Parts: sequence; structure tokens; C-alpha cells
Amino acid sequence: MLIGYARTSTSNQKYSLEDQIEKLTSKGCEKIFSEEISSVSSNRPEFEKSLEFAREGDTLVVTTLSRFARSISDLWKSVEKLDAKGVAFQILDMNLDTSTPTGKLLLTMLGAVYQFEREILLERQLVGIAKAKREGKFKGRVPTAKRKSEDIQRLLKKGFKPQKVAAELGIGIASVYRYGCSEKS
Repeated sequence: MLIGYARTSTSNQKYSLEDQIEKLTSKGCEKIFSEEISSVSSNRPEFEKSLEFAREGDTLVVTTLSRFARSISDLWKSVEKLDAKGVAFQILDMNLDTSTPTGKLLLTMLGAVYQFEREILLERQLVGIAKAKREGKFKGRVPTAKRKSEDIQRLLKKGFKPQKVAAELGIGIASVYRYGCSEKS
């Protein structure tokens, strides 16, 4: 059985997710797992489900390597899980299939190049952020909860529980305690 996995980092990449699913479907994937979640997230539930679902003789298919792994070590951990189950791995845009020795060799080399490319990109990003900070153009993330501290305190005084305040204002519960509950003591 061919099993597909598609992922985008954000919900505003809907077209990309649809495109991946379309490619996986045309490849013949009978089951497709998809999600909108950043690759840096430690938890990719649909990815884990796809690895769990795969059985001996199956092939897990992705459209590009970046949808599958975040780093070379992450790549090998996932490939080892698949190998242990007797599951092959295919990357469509590279025409790569790990069911062959050549495919495994190419995956190793391409994985290393991919990680190198990613690290160079992150390095350039940090240089750009540092430059923007020096020029006063980069201030960082706006502290959302801090701006809502008066609303937090007002809702707590009305008798709202911290969880309800967090849900009402669209902030984390830790922020409620940080900016609201600490004011009571």
C-alpha cells in the first residue's frame, strides 16, 4: 500500500497542502495523512500516525524531503522506524525510493545537503535580524498578554477562573497567572 504524508507550516499555505495531496493521490496513495504544523514543532501527530499506520511491504510517500524531516538525525530516526517495519520511503520530487541500495545512498547524501542548506538559511536569517535590530527596525514579538493585563485583572475580579480568562482573551494560562494572579498577592 502507498501511504502519503503532506504538511504545511501554516494555515495560509492551503494551496501547498492541496497541491501535495493532489500529487500523492495521483501517485496512487490509498491513505493520506496531512497536517498544518511547523516542522520545528516537537509534536506532529499526523506524521506519527502515518509511521504507526504503515505495515511491512508498504511505502510511505512524500512530495519533498522538507515535508518529512527537520534535520539529518530526524531523517534517520524516521527512516530507521520505517526500515524496522519493512516499509520503504519515496520522495516524489527527487524520484527517490529507499527500497533500493542506490535510493538509500542518495537519501543519505541529500539529507546531509538539506541540513547544510537549512543551517545556512538560519544563519542568514540571524544576520538579517541582527542588522534590523541595529537599525531599529526589528523589535521582536509584541507581548500580547502584557497588553491585556488590565483585561486579565478585570475578568479575574469578576470571578472568572484563570482557564476561562485565558480562553476569553486568547492567551496562555501562564500569562493569566503572570499578569493577573500575581497582582492579587
